[in-house]
Amino acid sequence: MEQTNYQIKKASLEELDQAAELFNLYRIFYRQPSDLEKGKAFLKERLLNGESDIFLAIVDGKAVGFVQLYKLFHYTKLEKQWLLSDLFVHPDYRGHGLSVALIDRSKQWCKETGACGLMLETEKTNDIGNKLYPRCGFEYDALHNYYHWWK
Repeated sequence: MEQTNYQIKKASLEELDQAAELFNLYRIFYRQPSDLEKGKAFLKERLLNGESDIFLAIVDGKAVGFVQLYKLFHYTKLEKQWLLSDLFVHPDYRGHGLSVALIDRSKQWCKETGACGLMLETEKTNDIGNKLYPRCGFEYDALHNYYHWWK
């Protein structure tokens, strides 16, 4: 695997356009219709309200991957934790360790913010993610069922 020179950068409104393009591709990956403007507005609101933290993988000055984290609180540890909600690397840049670098930066963010850890969920059909997360130290939780309620 060829090593790619990259940097991981915490996103601000300056990077909103690049983050929104990746977020739109991420949503398409999960079979959602393309809506760049609505996604951009969604990310802008998260950033302006301090509701999420986004880290970008930058290669040659261009954002090619991102991770988005939301603050949660863990009921047994009685501490803050982060939900690793979204992780995406552009298909042209996969296989160069960028997903692992974004996860590592998320783990570092836990340390920097005094959080107890990360949690995530992904579809059973996400073969890439279901191989990646255990490799990065995540443990599969077979004890819980996750349910959704949508209005």
